[in-house]
Amino acid sequence: MTSQAVSKHRGSAGAPHDAVEPGSDIAKVCIDTIRTLTIDAVQKAQSGHAGAPMGLAPVAYTLWQDFLHYDPADPLWPNRDRFVLSNGHASMMLYALLHLTGVRRVEDRHVTDKPSVSLDDIKNFRQLDSMTPGHPEYERTTGVETTTGPLGQGCGNSVGMAIASRWLGARYNKPRFSLFDFNIYTICSDGDLMEGVASEAASLAGHLGLANLCWIYDNNTVTIEGHTDLAFSEDVEGRFKGYRWRVLRVRDANDRTAVADALKAFHDTKDRPALIIVDSIIGYGAPHKQNTAAAHSDALGEEEVRLAKRFYGWPEEAQFLVPDGVYDCFRDGIGRRGRKQRDDWMKSFANYKSEHPQSGREIETLLAGELPPEWDVGQQTFPADEKGLATREASGKVLNQIARNIPWLIGGSGDLSPSTKTALDGATNLEADSPGGRIMHFGVREHAMGAIVNGLVAAKLRAFGSTFLIFSDYMRPSIRLAALMELPVFHIFTHDSIGLGEDGPTHQPIEQLVALRAIPNLIVLRPADANEVTEAYRVILGLKKEPACLVLSRQRLPTFDRSHYAPAAGLARGAYVMADAEDGDPRVILIASGSEVHLCVEVYERLKAEKISARVVSMPSWELFEKQDESYRTEVLPPHIMARVTVEAGAVIGWDRYAGPSGTIIGMHSFGGSAPGIALMKKFGFVPDKILQAAKDQIAKHRTARNSGQ
Repeated sequence: MTSQAVSKHRGSAGAPHDAVEPGSDIAKVCIDTIRTLTIDAVQKAQSGHAGAPMGLAPVAYTLWQDFLHYDPADPLWPNRDRFVLSNGHASMMLYALLHLTGVRRVEDRHVTDKPSVSLDDIKNFRQLDSMTPGHPEYERTTGVETTTGPLGQGCGNSVGMAIASRWLGARYNKPRFSLFDFNIYTICSDGDLMEGVASEAASLAGHLGLANLCWIYDNNTVTIEGHTDLAFSEDVEGRFKGYRWRVLRVRDANDRTAVADALKAFHDTKDRPALIIVDSIIGYGAPHKQNTAAAHSDALGEEEVRLAKRFYGWPEEAQFLVPDGVYDCFRDGIGRRGRKQRDDWMKSFANYKSEHPQSGREIETLLAGELPPEWDVGQQTFPADEKGLATREASGKVLNQIARNIPWLIGGSGDLSPSTKTALDGATNLEADSPGGRIMHFGVREHAMGAIVNGLVAAKLRAFGSTFLIFSDYMRPSIRLAALMELPVFHIFTHDSIGLGEDGPTHQPIEQLVALRAIPNLIVLRPADANEVTEAYRVILGLKKEPACLVLSRQRLPTFDRSHYAPAAGLARGAYVMADAEDGDPRVILIASGSEVHLCVEVYERLKAEKISARVVSMPSWELFEKQDESYRTEVLPPHIMARVTVEAGAVIGWDRYAGPSGTIIGMHSFGGSAPGIALMKKFGFVPDKILQAAKDQIAKHRTARNSGQ
């Protein structure tokens, strides 16, 4: 567009603004609007990343305007294509698209007449409580399909979404009804492809032949420190061909015809995912900063902004300008096309429900984020058994019963299902030729597993991953993002302490429980016996906005006699009085989680035999306990009873909250060792004798304190 292509006219509010002259290249104007909105927002905020959107705007425009199956008036349409901006630092490009295409805002699961992103929202980019945060946030800004920013995560999420699309199609599509066949388009950066999680996810995507997945690689060769040749010289094309992807090349991001041809080639590819490598110039149009690290993560500066706008043929002093014709162009492109696609789908779904009512009800339940009625019917109650069973074994039994009642529950492990007990009986493997399978084999790719499960759940399936607790470290970024996104994913972590035995300190978790508990909005559950496992699953499957981690033992644990001890249903409150003094207040409270609860119960019985009153509190979940009202918490842990012992075979950090300032905390202060689990538990003090002595010492300590008037 030349500088003469813009003229003044009166807008609907009566104020003069700029408009496109008849005959101008409206596509070019739309692209430059994306660029200049980004430039102005970053400049006003003095924070953000304008460079990538400036270079990639023609690609994003072509994808959204000509290819994306998306109805801006109904961003909840189930069969919409998903657009994932894995390089979340380029967020202003997405916000500009959401604004210009007229995406409506969703509130309380209903589409409103409000814009998802208004022009004022763009002006408030990166400001407090804005709808345009620095990196895209799922469910804060309608149209953002997943939270991105930590590079590589969006790539992993997109693989989960692609698996979900194929799974939904395999289960619910019928002759004459193709309800689910949406594609996933992911824009990723050099940094994304350097991150291991993206490599893991790409490897699995190629193995599964996800032909509905397209990554668009913004090959601008610049990161924060400088050009990528400082640290990144691999053959990306060769790598992805090795992953069994189709690789396409666009030599100039401004060549919209080449971009369209590459996207058409993706659509024509039926047996594998596609990577489109697009050569772009970061900061395109900024004469002194383009193709430099200065364009990556800084505001351009007022003079460079003017020069960039001059290069585009844009009014140099205009800010947040949307010329006449731009909104209309998007309305007549993606808006009109997406509305027809959505309307056709809704008519088809109405007919589908008439012909396949049970499947129709299932789909509606799934999309609403609900569970089937009576999903927990048939749950096993485990009889009292002193020998008992490992909580991982109990988990396998409970999980299988639940899976029979929830058809859209899928998941798997990082090559450890024989150990984590997560295989679903009678289910098929999810593979390239069986996309409707329910048993996922993630391979030894824990980080990708976490990101993929997030994508599956964002696409409305209920999904889980599993591995040893020690390897939750590999998954932590994905778990944290699930908590931030309020996704009800869950992970099953077994081999939860030194009690796993001979594999030694490399495999024995110490600090992992504390690390997981530190993540806001994450529910961590460490059940004490088989019946607490059953109750834990009731909690987990009932969650709607919190992810959960179920932490389980390798070793056998006694199954408590619930006619003698409190019902396991107390788990739902995070902590409960499992055994108590028969008369009056207990003289000491024993608090434990998981495999250490039975030790406290044994000590309780020994104290009882000595006429010493005690209380045992099973505390499987700090987070659930802290959600209870103060009256319940003080009922379980009365503040005036200060003689307390906490026991957990993990790091002690945080237990002082429950032990109190003068209580005893029995936990791990070092790494474990390689030996049978029983020997290790004895060496590190997780035996009844030590707990018994600690309880008696606490009683004596607080009796002395009372007698001395302290």
